[in-house]
Order: sequence, then structure tokens, then C-alpha cells
Amino acid sequence: MQAAYIEQTGQPDVIKVGDLPQPTLRPTELLVKVTAVAVNHVDTFVRRGSFKTAMTLPFVIGRDAVGTVTAVGEQVTGFNVGDRIWTNSMGYDGRPGVTSAIAVIPAERVFLAPVGIDDLPLVAAVHSAATAAILLTDVSPVEPGQVVLIEGAAGHVGTKLVQIAHAKGAEVLATANPRDFDRLKQLGAQQVLDYHADFASAITTPVQTIVDTSDKVDLKTNISLLGLGGTVALITAPVTNQFTFEVREFYTQQQRIVGFVISHASLDQLQRAGQLLNQLFAQGLLLDDDLQVMPFTQAKRAHEIVEANQTKARLVLVPGEA
Repeated sequence: MQAAYIEQTGQPDVIKVGDLPQPTLRPTELLVKVTAVAVNHVDTFVRRGSFKTAMTLPFVIGRDAVGTVTAVGEQVTGFNVGDRIWTNSMGYDGRPGVTSAIAVIPAERVFLAPVGIDDLPLVAAVHSAATAAILLTDVSPVEPGQVVLIEGAAGHVGTKLVQIAHAKGAEVLATANPRDFDRLKQLGAQQVLDYHADFASAITTPVQTIVDTSDKVDLKTNISLLGLGGTVALITAPVTNQFTFEVREFYTQQQRIVGFVISHASLDQLQRAGQLLNQLFAQGLLLDDDLQVMPFTQAKRAHEIVEANQTKARLVLVPGEA
């Protein structure tokens, strides 16, 4: 079968595309004909070896895929041959990746694809959407009426955070470039502020949850915006790595700073997020990414583009030749 794989970690040129043996189906797995695979920054970290994880060489790259079930393990229930499915947690922690014509995927890491949702926007959305869902459901649970601030809200994760927070009934504040204001308001932000300006002074309501997707905001500034029991959730390092803040006010207000990396998400978290995402996908939400589609044979080039931030589009690989 055609696959994009590595035999050692390193720069993008370690990626090879060629024939590998078709994987063997185990009783708890599904055999899937892959139709599309997303390329994420974390894929480049794993390939480079900077994000240490168990892998068996040759290692097929890629973690998010959509495809069609072609065989079902004897212990699997709830899936049938012909089902369209998606997954977003392969290619990590000893699990092979999915940039291959055929993949075997544990049934517990598979979700049925909502009817009527195209493969490409679906697979492009699942990584950032699951990150946003777990952040706002488990890491810092959002309740109706709470104030949520999403910084750098026009990016892939940011737009998903805005939509999920809005769907959960929160009052959504966002920072972005003014050119993105109208779009973010359409996605559910009640107030959008220019991140080039002193946006913090314009926020007069205590904030319950802050997520900075941009790494451009000083952590001390965000802490100062929190209300009682508020949380700053980090998915990237703040612009200032070392800072001082008012510890007494922080602890008496029962505030929190918490980091989150989706690669460390538990299976329960991923499964709950998948259920929520399918509900929102079925409503046509979270599928707003611009796409750049390339064949498997250009996997090396796709990694170069993502690693160098050469596009704002989501990179999606599909089986076949250039």
C-alpha cells in the first residue's frame, strides 16, 4: 500500500513515500481505506524528534484521518463495513500514523462521520476542534453566561474556541486583526478587540476563562483580567517566559494557570470531545478552515510548508501521485 513514513527522525527530507505491507487487523480494530489526512504542527514535532514518543520504524506519519471502513475486528461493535469515520489520535504513543492508503485504527479512537459533511473540511477541523472542545469542557469547563476571552481568535484553534464557547452559552470576547472582526462576530464573538492596541483596558468584566492561541500576550496581563475562580489555559508559551504577579490576589481569588497539550489528552477526554464535535459538525459548525490539498507524494513539502508557517490554510494530504 502507498504510505508516507520515516525510518529515522529528522528534517522533512527523512520522509519517504512508497509501498509498505498492509497492516494486520486485530480484533479490537477497524481496517480503513483512508481518503484524507491532515498535517498539523505536532506532526512535524514528532517527525523531527523534538516531541518524544514511542514509535516503531518504519513509522507512518500523520494523526488525523477520514476514511471508509473496509473490515471490522471480531470484537468491535457499533461499526460496519462501509461506514465513513474519522480519527484524530493516531501517530503518537506507539500508535502508527495514518498517511497510508490503508490504516488499522483502534475502534475506541474512531468516530462516525456525520452524514453530509465532506471529508476534506472534516479532517482539516478535527485536531484544532478537539483541542478547543477539551479546553472548554474539561480543562476549564465553561458554563452559560460566563465570560470567555479568546486571544488570537482568527486562527485555526481560535475560531473553534469561539464557536464552542458560543455554543455553550458563554459571552465570548476575542482579540484579532480588525480585518477578521466581522468573521469572528459571525462565528459567535460578542466583542472583538484589536490585538495591536491596549485591548486589556477595554475589558471591564471579570473573565472566567482565557485562552491565548497567539503567544503574544504577557501572562501577567491575562491574570489581571481574571475574576473569582478564573483560569488562564495555556496551549502555547506566553511572550514573556518569566514574570511577576500578585500572588496574594491570585490565590485568594482561587485562580488557576493550566497548560494543555492534546497529545496528552486521555482517551475519555478524546471520546467526549468527539461526541461534542460530531454534534457541532452536523450543524455545519467548526468547518470554516481554508484548505490546501496535496497528494501523499508531497508529504515532505507539506511538512516544510507547515513547519515554516508558509500558509494560513490547513494542509490536507490525499492518496495518489502528484
